[in-house]
Amino acid sequence: MPLLLTITLFAAFGGIASAAFAVVFLWIREEHSALILPHFISFATGALLGAALLALLPEAIEGAGPGGAHRIGLVLVAGLAVFFVIEKLVLWWHAAREALGENDHARDRASGILVLVGDSLHNALDGVLIAAAFLSSLSLGFVTTFAVAAHEIPHRVGDFAILVQAGLSRPRALLLNLATGLASVIGAAAAYFGLREVAGILPYALAFAAAGFLYIAVAGLIPALHRRADPRTSAMQVIIIGAGIAVIALAERLAHLREL
Repeated sequence: MPLLLTITLFAAFGGIASAAFAVVFLWIREEHSALILPHFISFATGALLGAALLALLPEAIEGAGPGGAHRIGLVLVAGLAVFFVIEKLVLWWHAAREALGENDHARDRASGILVLVGDSLHNALDGVLIAAAFLSSLSLGFVTTFAVAAHEIPHRVGDFAILVQAGLSRPRALLLNLATGLASVIGAAAAYFGLREVAGILPYALAFAAAGFLYIAVAGLIPALHRRADPRTSAMQVIIIGAGIAVIALAERLAHLREL
């Protein structure tokens, strides 16, 4: 299968199929989904940490060569800063609208628009990360796609709820949620052609991808897990995070063996 087609299909899986899978939660009773979703968040945290630290960063350092480790570190720090600024801008936009004294309906509609715009940009970036990983190796592409899909599922569930609250019908909210996933395909195609032209920056693109995964896990998902701190829940979170890391480590090893 041509590499571009492989990248396109897996980018579609990461961006569109994850939204479709999230729809499963619509048919589960609310009290049941409230119990299941936190486990998805724990697993996604482990998957992102594993993909960043066990797959993307080692590949980036190896690709940069013996003298490139310092530059990889700089890109990692810069990537964390970029994601921090992006999140701050989104939060600032949302807070600015609330400060204008808009009524509840207007705020809900603004939140819906913000979700659609933010999801489109986020998915385009996910597509870039997936393409960069596949351009390095098929095994890294598989692992990266899995990590993207893992964290997108709980994210999409929350976005769907916001869109419905914004006044959209459930079918339309679902359609728009799926449509934003097309941005991942566009981002992946653009990255495929762009990174092939400048192959020397590929290790640094992988380091940037690792920074994105680390930021999402540490700044986005882990704080949500801390909202419940009782010993039983905390122990379960640790176990499931460990399972997410283990799945990534196993997938990476099996994929490497298959490539040999």
